[in-house]
Amino acid sequence: MTVAVETGTWQLDPSASTVALRHKTMWGLVTVKGAFTAISGGGEVSPDGSATGTVTLDVASLDTNHAKRDKHLRSADFFDTDQHPEITFAVRGADRLDADGVRVTGQLTVRGISRPQELTARLASVDAGGLTLETEFTVDRAQFGIGWNQMGMMRGLTTVTAALRFTRAGS
Repeated sequence: MTVAVETGTWQLDPSASTVALRHKTMWGLVTVKGAFTAISGGGEVSPDGSATGTVTLDVASLDTNHAKRDKHLRSADFFDTDQHPEITFAVRGADRLDADGVRVTGQLTVRGISRPQELTARLASVDAGGLTLETEFTVDRAQFGIGWNQMGMMRGLTTVTAALRFTRAGS
């Protein structure tokens, strides 16, 4: 059974949403995990059921529970938050695949570099209070100019996981 999502404007609820990342380092022996603590966004669902919107992350809010590493991640070696304080995902289209699957296409911008991004999200819940989308996808950090890799310690793709709670605007 496919649950209908109401048309109109939706607002991201940052207190009920998470965006996290993980990446292998130390030659694949250690997984660094972090989460962005400042998230914003919103979108619109059209009468045909498709959706558009934007999710924005405050890069300086990335917390890996290691202050020295977090400071390095904010530097020009990585995210360069002085020049590029936000990561954005601009949703160009979101279409239902089945009862809880959603194909999302858009543009991911990191360090001022934009690349097309397609992912599959799961409609984890729809209730009177709103809806929650969950997704996990990988990103090649080199495509966004994040190439720092001392002694070859960092390999592979970065995995991004998100649980995004949206409520009706004005609710």
